[in-house]
Amino acid sequence: MKKTETREPQYQICLDNEAKYGPARFGLMSGHTWRDDPKRLLFVLSRYKFVAKMLSGKKKVLEVGCADAFGTRLVRRETGSVAAVDFDPVFIENAKSLPDDGWTIDYAVHDILRGPFASPGGFDAAYSLDVIEHIPKSKERRFMRNIADSLREQGVLIIGTPSANSQVYASTPSREGHVNCKDHKQLKKLMSDYFQNVFIFSMNDEVVHTGFYPMANYLMALCCGVRPRQGAR
Repeated sequence: MKKTETREPQYQICLDNEAKYGPARFGLMSGHTWRDDPKRLLFVLSRYKFVAKMLSGKKKVLEVGCADAFGTRLVRRETGSVAAVDFDPVFIENAKSLPDDGWTIDYAVHDILRGPFASPGGFDAAYSLDVIEHIPKSKERRFMRNIADSLREQGVLIIGTPSANSQVYASTPSREGHVNCKDHKQLKKLMSDYFQNVFIFSMNDEVVHTGFYPMANYLMALCCGVRPRQGAR
């Protein structure tokens, strides 16, 4: 049988890779998003790109709340290793079932509210996108403490979350899950209890910027230097 070839030879790699790895597949959440509102994938990938660029060169990185890990490869490309954890085994099993195409990501079921994610020497950096707004306010300090305790002393954390100001425009399903959205002042105050330095960025659609916080649809907190434990905090 004659081998199928693209007319322009530089695109032959598309066929060769599909023959080698099989067709690329979406995960559960990203597949639903592709069917329901494809532009949201652009927003998600933009958030992961920001994380990837900020954490570029870090050797050991932890993702808290990875779901199907659709954007995790962007961070893995820029770092030495990524451990991607989620409390829902359905999403972890789905992520593991997808072809890895040569990408090495360590997946694990872990509920960060139950304790830090242990790794020898701790992680150089961690990030958590679209998670903290799902954590009840009564448990947010446990969430933060356990992430901080997963990091080395000079560790970096990036938290991404929809802003409280944006919730008037959120869909009904989003509002049902978003039980703890914050404005920029509230987010910075909480992060500052666990990190020496906190920098807040605004985000609208796929653009990260330093514009007027109350008009931001999304907030990114870049946190550096873990504070030592103080009492039961």
